[in-house]
Amino acid sequence: MLNKKDFKKNTDWLWEIPRGFRPDMKVPARAYISEEMLEDTFKDRSLEQLINVATLPGVVNYSMAMPDMHEGYGFPIGGVAAMRTADGVISPGGVGYDINCGMKLLKSDYSEKDLRPHLDKIATEIQKEVPSGLGKGRQIKLSIAEVDKILEGGAKRVVEQGYGQSEDLENCESSGQLLQADASLVSDHAKNRGRDQVGTLGSGNHFSEVQKVEEIFDEKVAEVFGLFKDQVVVMIHTGSRGLGHQIATDYIRVMMQAMPKYGIRLPDRELAACPINSLEGKRYFSAMCAGANYAWANRQMITHFVRKAWESILGENGSRLISLYDVAHNIAKIEEHNISGQNIKLIVHRKGATRAFPPGHPEIPLKYQSVGQPVLIPGSMGTASYILVGQDSGKDSWFSSCHGAGRMMSRHEAMRRVSGEQVVKELEKKGIIVKYWSYRGIAEEAPLAYKDVDSVVDVVHNAGLSKKVARLVPLAVIKGE
Repeated sequence: MLNKKDFKKNTDWLWEIPRGFRPDMKVPARAYISEEMLEDTFKDRSLEQLINVATLPGVVNYSMAMPDMHEGYGFPIGGVAAMRTADGVISPGGVGYDINCGMKLLKSDYSEKDLRPHLDKIATEIQKEVPSGLGKGRQIKLSIAEVDKILEGGAKRVVEQGYGQSEDLENCESSGQLLQADASLVSDHAKNRGRDQVGTLGSGNHFSEVQKVEEIFDEKVAEVFGLFKDQVVVMIHTGSRGLGHQIATDYIRVMMQAMPKYGIRLPDRELAACPINSLEGKRYFSAMCAGANYAWANRQMITHFVRKAWESILGENGSRLISLYDVAHNIAKIEEHNISGQNIKLIVHRKGATRAFPPGHPEIPLKYQSVGQPVLIPGSMGTASYILVGQDSGKDSWFSSCHGAGRMMSRHEAMRRVSGEQVVKELEKKGIIVKYWSYRGIAEEAPLAYKDVDSVVDVVHNAGLSKKVARLVPLAVIKGE
């Protein structure tokens, strides 16, 4: 049974389980976490899952977990691991069911004082324009051929159709399109699930929020990002919806059946993995890239309809909503990293973790090269969110950061402890407008179900994974249920 004495304390923000803890571990397991938060991680299987990840073939340096870590499928949520492309594996459990669930942030020129009189109308209009809730889609169903074009073209495809501008693509991870995508490797079942869901939020912890910049920690970076105190911004959190879920389901089944062929034995079937260079590995990677493209297209389409709602209330002369950045937090990507003086290609799994590239990295927009990549960390409903920036000191984590506050209790437990009506009343007392379709969805995502986002972000900041730039607080919450 794992306990605190099995850890080596590297710093106040980094704890390590040595490779020798279990004979099947190929590398140590690391948790970026405070001592106080470490105690809570023993309540679920997340640490056991982190150790299991350290057994995967080809894993390099460490298996890692971010401070928002909690139990997931195969990998812990908040898990990061890189495998050599030469002899390593790819694992759908290291990406998750919601492929490229991620964050997008839009900036306005309005201050809270100027926008406050219009806030309720804007939130209502966004709720009307952007369908949300389990299985909720748009009225128009795309043909399979149109879905295929999105799977391979990503956000670029919908921008070409008039749902955005070129600067939206410039301010997006991978310009919103992974070229390795192959729509032919996505099942018709998955495509049919996605025919009416481009431009929809979905359910669970997905949301759009109107927020304000409450505090700025780094004036120089904030200026480069175009942020100012009391500025109104819009945050969007969603992913690849039912389509991405089906891709994961399809390929987990394929990999579970294929593993014996490659002599792969793992401590947990949920880790199902195949060599990245195998037929199954290549097919999953190309299908996952297609799912990621769908998610970027989804967030881009939502952006279009949020802008439409914004303009409907404020008029054509209302300030434009400009994209700050769009970043994935459930994805596996081929990246080149320096290991012992050599540049080596790795397949980096980030599940409930976001990339945080440093200044000068070639994969971030030119306008951010001098300071680093924007990192978008949402809080739980009604609490703060953060904008951070990638740092050179994040090298040991493959330049990765946390992706949110991190769930601390199950949805069922949250509903047992608090009613949706109570949560709405508490938020309204704080002056936060809430738009929702059911109290159930609100109760499941109650703030008490999550870790304290300020503490989580402090770990990331103090560990040097990414640096705090601005703290955001909600003005209006539009929930995905």
